Amino acid sequence: MYKCLNCGREVKIELKTAKKIICPYCGYRILRKTRPNVVKKVYSD
Repeated sequence: MYKCLNCGREVKIELKTAKKIICPYCGYRILRKTRPNVVKKVYSD
């Protein structure tokens, strides 16, 4: 999943088959990959 930096909508794009990386809603060409909300714990001795 990617998020458009212009309109804020989430877009699903397959990079292998996509000819252009573009938001289908507003036409903006800068998208950011969304990351899952995962908490990482670091243990130290």
